[in-house]
Formats: sequence, C-alpha cells, structure tokens
Amino acid sequence: MDGIERGIRAKLRRAVGSIVLMMIAATGTADALAQIPARPARIGFVGPGFDESHMRSYSIWRSLLAGLANQGLVEGRDFTLDLRFTEGRPERFEPLTQELVKSSVDLLVVGACGAPLDVARRATQTIPIVVPTCNDDLVELGVVKSFSHPGGNITGMSKQTPQLTTKRLELLLQAVPEAKRIAVLWNPAYSEFKADWRELRGAARVLGVTLASFEFRHAEDLEPVFDAIASERLDALLMFSDQLAYIFAPRIAKLAQERRLPTMFAFRELPDAGGLMSYGPNLPGMWRQSATHIARILRGEKAGDLPIEQPTLFELVINRKAASDLGVKIPQSLLWRADAVVD
Repeated sequence: MDGIERGIRAKLRRAVGSIVLMMIAATGTADALAQIPARPARIGFVGPGFDESHMRSYSIWRSLLAGLANQGLVEGRDFTLDLRFTEGRPERFEPLTQELVKSSVDLLVVGACGAPLDVARRATQTIPIVVPTCNDDLVELGVVKSFSHPGGNITGMSKQTPQLTTKRLELLLQAVPEAKRIAVLWNPAYSEFKADWRELRGAARVLGVTLASFEFRHAEDLEPVFDAIASERLDALLMFSDQLAYIFAPRIAKLAQERRLPTMFAFRELPDAGGLMSYGPNLPGMWRQSATHIARILRGEKAGDLPIEQPTLFELVINRKAASDLGVKIPQSLLWRADAVVD
C-alpha cells in the first residue's frame, strides 16, 4: 500500500510540475514568475487639479489606467497611486514632488514637460520618470541624449509641439483669413516655450501677421488677461499648450466666446468645451501609450533605455456652433479636413 501511495504522489508531483512549465511557456519567458512583485509598486504623481476624484474624471487618466490594465497591471494588486495636487498653484509642484521623492516612490508620472519636469529632475536623478505628454524638445534642451536612447531616468511621449505651432497658425488663418493681429496666450511659469516662439515668429513673418504676447500664471489671471486681449481689439487668439488650460478648459472656452475671440487651441478638450478649434495629438491616446513605458519599467527595464515615442495621428477639431456664435464662416474645405466637428 505504501508503495502505491508513493507512486501516486510522484505522479502528482510530475503533473503539477508539467502544469507550471506550461504556464511559464505560455507567458513567453522563463522569468515570468520572477516578475511578480513582492508588493505593489508605488506610482507617484503631482497634478494641477484639486483632488483624486477630480483627477480620475479626466479622460487622460482613464486612458492611462486602461493602458496599464491592458499591460496586465491591476491597480491595488500590481501598483498603487500616491497622489498630490497643486490646486492650480504651479509653485506647489516643487514641495509636493519632493514629498513623493522622499517617500521613495518606485516611479514618477510627470504630466508634462516644462516646470513640472524641471522640478522632478531637481528632486531625483534615480527614480524613473515617465512623461505622457511632453511639449518641449528634450534633446535641444539637453534633458536627454536622444529620442531613441534617452539615457538617465526619463522617458515618455513627445507632442512635437514646436512643429505644430506653425500648423495651428496656418489653420487659424484659413478659418479667419481677415485676421492680421494675433494674440498669443501662454504661461511662462509652465514653460519658456522657446522652440514654439521661434517657430511661430518665423511663420508669422511669412504669413504677414503680427503677434502680441499675453501671459498668465494662475487661473485667476485668466479673466483679466482676456479682458486685456479684448481691449486691444485683436483679430484672433492662439494659445500654447498648458496644464492649466486643460484643467480650466470650460472657463477658457467661455472667456474666448464672451470676448468674441476666434481661438486656436492645442488640444480638443477646448473645442469640446465650447472653444472654436484645435489642432494636435490625441492626449488620452498618448497617456494610454505611456502605460507601456510604465509597465516595462515596473518589470525591470531602465527608463533611459526606452525610446521617447511620438504620436503619428493629429486631430483638427472645429466647433461649428462656436463659429456661428462668433460670426466666423468656416470654409467648407476646412470642415471636410476636420477629424471632428462639434455641433
């Protein structure tokens, strides 16, 4: 009887071993079991919003979490989010980022380049940083060695914003061909936008239009600066990409409508909120794609070895109702080119 039992147990051990080997083979790597973390990785994030429910309401964050789930990473099991919020005050990025670094998070998600990334770079040179939507040329600024081999601890997605600025001006002038004096609204506390200004000024000379710079740094600056733009009786407005513009999209769209300013924005959330038009990459898509960088880092790869990727699809979005309210007649040829028309 003992011999029979020993034989049965040996067969069971061999069967279990075969099942484990098949499971490992199905994952495509013999290291699959070793990749299961002993604890959930802590992902730190400092956002320009107000609280977690506010943050999770945005399509970019829903897309990021969906992208992580698509990579097989489950919130609570494989990672947790350690969140801080500036409540629209850019000066709070630095102390809040330092808090996260001191708490030894495993990875930092930095929403955009410019001031948020500068703060993160000063806080750590070792914790991996993933930037889902970078609007600066990181090679030109000396932040990374190249897009294909960044080096250091930074990777993510680049929006190619400087090259898009010229295209935005051209599209705005197609919608409002009589515009000769263009206001440019931008946030120097977020970025110096050196490359954007260089490209835009060059395009303005070629297109024969005059640019007027208007700055803001906080949400409470928006209404006075829109009043100042309106008092100058400028023909149209072009706005640089900015985190506050994303957070306060409905307010900015309303201000542009009330001041009767045909406005070109950098992302579709503004025309969706009632602004005239936008041209740029799909931000939720970029955040979803950045989940691949996060997953690869959490599984052991180095941020500096992961290429910085760029979007390949760009959206022209036109709000036809906003155009009607502004008295702007959008050419049919431009409407045909639009990827989305908001009615």
